[in-house]
Amino acid sequence: MAGQPALSKFRLDKLTCTLQRQDDRVTKLEARYTYFVSLVEAPSRKQKQQLTALLLSDEAAGKIARSAQTIFVVPRPGTISPWSSKATDIAKACDLDCVARIERGICFAISFKGAAEQADAFNLAPLLFDRMTEAVLGTGGEAGLLFENHEPAPLGIIKLGEDGRAALQVANIDLGLALSDDEIDYLVRNYAELKRDPTDAELVMFAQANSEHCRHKIFNANWVIDGDAQDGTLFGMIRSTTEASPDGVLSAYSDNAAVVEGWRGPRLMPATDGREFSYSDEPIHIVMKVETHNHPTAISPFPGAATGAGGEIRDEGATGLGAKPKAGLSGFTVSHLRIPDYTQPWEIDFPHPDRMATPLEIMIEGPIGGAAFNNEFGRPNLCGYFRTFEAKLPGLPDNEIRGYHKPIMIAGGIGNVRAEHANKIDVKPGAKIVIIGGPAMLIGLGGGAASSLASGTSSADLDFASVQRGNPEIERRAQEVIDRCWAMGTQNPILLIHDVGAGGLSNAVPEAVDHSKLGAQIELRDVDNAEPGMSPMAIWCNEAQERYVLIIAPERIEEFEILCKRERCPVSVIGTLTDDGQLVVNDREFDNRIVDIPMSMLFGNPPQLTRDVERVEMPSTCLDLAGIGLQEAALRVLRYPAVADKSFLIHIGDR
Repeated sequence: MAGQPALSKFRLDKLTCTLQRQDDRVTKLEARYTYFVSLVEAPSRKQKQQLTALLLSDEAAGKIARSAQTIFVVPRPGTISPWSSKATDIAKACDLDCVARIERGICFAISFKGAAEQADAFNLAPLLFDRMTEAVLGTGGEAGLLFENHEPAPLGIIKLGEDGRAALQVANIDLGLALSDDEIDYLVRNYAELKRDPTDAELVMFAQANSEHCRHKIFNANWVIDGDAQDGTLFGMIRSTTEASPDGVLSAYSDNAAVVEGWRGPRLMPATDGREFSYSDEPIHIVMKVETHNHPTAISPFPGAATGAGGEIRDEGATGLGAKPKAGLSGFTVSHLRIPDYTQPWEIDFPHPDRMATPLEIMIEGPIGGAAFNNEFGRPNLCGYFRTFEAKLPGLPDNEIRGYHKPIMIAGGIGNVRAEHANKIDVKPGAKIVIIGGPAMLIGLGGGAASSLASGTSSADLDFASVQRGNPEIERRAQEVIDRCWAMGTQNPILLIHDVGAGGLSNAVPEAVDHSKLGAQIELRDVDNAEPGMSPMAIWCNEAQERYVLIIAPERIEEFEILCKRERCPVSVIGTLTDDGQLVVNDREFDNRIVDIPMSMLFGNPPQLTRDVERVEMPSTCLDLAGIGLQEAALRVLRYPAVADKSFLIHIGDR
């Protein structure tokens, strides 16, 4: 079904210029939504009219020039897009029971000077779609691929053989695990004790759970500087500030966000039945969080920054026994911008890695990505910063500069939490492990480990696969469920909550289980899954966003599911806590166990890093202002991004 124009004139003009830089024969670009509807049964005339009205379908308006070459950009076959989930949900709520699923694509019609073929349009396709989440079709008739059922891929086993270390070194590269030599030796010893080969799911899980991103191995490392062993660690230095000034700090370095004492005041919240709101006069404690999302923003700035904001929002909501995110901040540090036809004297002509977005691309797309997620979730982004830095320092080799080709993308925010929910509590065996939010999808696979690799040491495909894609609307639904729970006060059904971030369920579930030093029995196929063709490892380890792991008492599961249904938030009960300290993930599809290891092996005593470094004397030179007059100096200072006004770039339309 043909739909409305997919892009504004501004976006079309911008895309047309981009296409023309690659092929100067391009004269015009059109883009219209196309809807693909999979039906359970033939719709009645009334249902057709309803569907046409719902999708704003207009076959007449959808006609394009016959001379144009068309391609269709659609969600990747084998996936269910966030838009599809919402649209199908709305259709069913409108009594369109004939609809099994609705998907949306964009028909791009490209006009060329002179003769052209569809192959010319396909050559330009990489500029028009996101290969992580989308695919390109030649005709709308091929869209049946979107609704095909895919057979589940099997579990992978890494054969250790006689040289387990060599086998794990190969897997380390192939799977992008970012394991150190000490960690590889640790795994070889542990699997020798278990007397079996590891599964790919176990290795990726271990790599994620023990990545720099999740465990701060460098910040917790022992340091030797100029031969002298240093007391404490970098993280210890950070923590010392709280130890020195603990007044007012209720929780720090032990949860998804910190909590400090707030003030007493009225809070407006709904009654348990949700039918009326009332004020409660109580202490209003403050949740605060800042984290970085550098690697994804370097590879794909819009979704990287968007999911950076989304992950920080989830961290706030998953603090204590559930909290309320309120306002956000975002910050960016990049190398020099090098704006075309606007070269500045301080910008050095230096090559940029092909796999990374340029600083200018990051600062055009990144802030919009962060603002888009905040806005669609319903949280203002009120503050932040923007800096550029890149310098060729005296004493460095000619082929080396210091800068931020891999950017810093900071996402942060503040929120509120009730006094009785400020800290997590221990739970008992028998409690249920519950997932709320979006489904598993083959996106963001290996993000925690990928962000821990030195830039340039992984393959470009692994880099791109590690970037998550966001769906703020489903995160809002999940937050509404959390809000309804904490509003119950002492009757809050949440016993424990963690957000699903780096490492996906393979990190979030063990973290939730480890909090009370327990084990767990989990059924993989009970995880809500948008891509049936995914392997067990991918289902367990993907970083599909907008999910939370909760621990709920078994007698309150039915009540909690009713609450989720009211907020239209997907919910799955995937397992049970056990008292044996063993993490077991069963897969009834293949009748095997994809994970079966002691929790102590995952979180026990992986080797602590030791960093042995020496100070290097860096020569300095005096500032040379020869030939630079006062006016030129003033103009340079005022043009420099650190000085210029950047407020709109950070908070967009929120202030």
